[in-house]
Amino acid sequence: MPPWKEMTAMKKSNRGETESARVCWESLEGWVRERVQGYVQDLLQEEVTELLGRGKSQRRPAVDAWPGSRNGLGKPRKLTLACGTITVRRPRVRALEERFESRILPLFARRTPAVDELLPEFYLHGLSEGDFDLALRGLLGDEAPLSSSTVARLKTKWQADPSRLKTRFDVWSARSLSELEVVYLWADGIYVKAGLEKEKAAMLVVVAGLSDGQKVVLAVRAGYRESTESRSALLRDLKARGMNAPRLVIAGGAR
Repeated sequence: MPPWKEMTAMKKSNRGETESARVCWESLEGWVRERVQGYVQDLLQEEVTELLGRGKSQRRPAVDAWPGSRNGLGKPRKLTLACGTITVRRPRVRALEERFESRILPLFARRTPAVDELLPEFYLHGLSEGDFDLALRGLLGDEAPLSSSTVARLKTKWQADPSRLKTRFDVWSARSLSELEVVYLWADGIYVKAGLEKEKAAMLVVVAGLSDGQKVVLAVRAGYRESTESRSALLRDLKARGMNAPRLVIAGGAR
């Protein structure tokens, strides 16, 4: 190997050893976020290079050149990924026939799709309102753009998405009850602390006693303080799914 190549290899090796020596277990998370931030920023610059057909410091050809030129960087923006929150700046491009739209970082994006999927999952698994913000900031970083209203909006969007496949619970909740011969019906509410809503919520549970002696859970649904409206809606749903009229109904201790 030529001497100059040996020197280059030694310099690279020394830089790697110095860098690895600076990283320890306590600083590993921050080091990884810095590297991810650098990679994302490099990707944004490469996207503009691909668009313009020339690098950042290259001159524009005199003829047959693509229109447009670099115009610095936008303001720093917080971007939350599943691995944490980083700061990036979108490259600006001017003199284009159409407005430049980054496919890597859309104009108003503040969270990746993976984070948008994560927030409703946390909610639906029962994380309480008091612990929600603390848990997410511990995972995504103190600068993550999160709020209770943001989570509530994402939860609503998640539940209303028609492209999402039905879960086993959805299928179970919509199953036909026409083949069951219900004799007795018990309906009661179980109060839970999980969730973001300020109003006290209850899980309405309906259990049926069948003619052959079996007990079957017919429905489990969220309701508001076991209200008449919540109970009536649940019973109408059972009837619509084919349940016969039971001989006795017991609800909330009233016979």
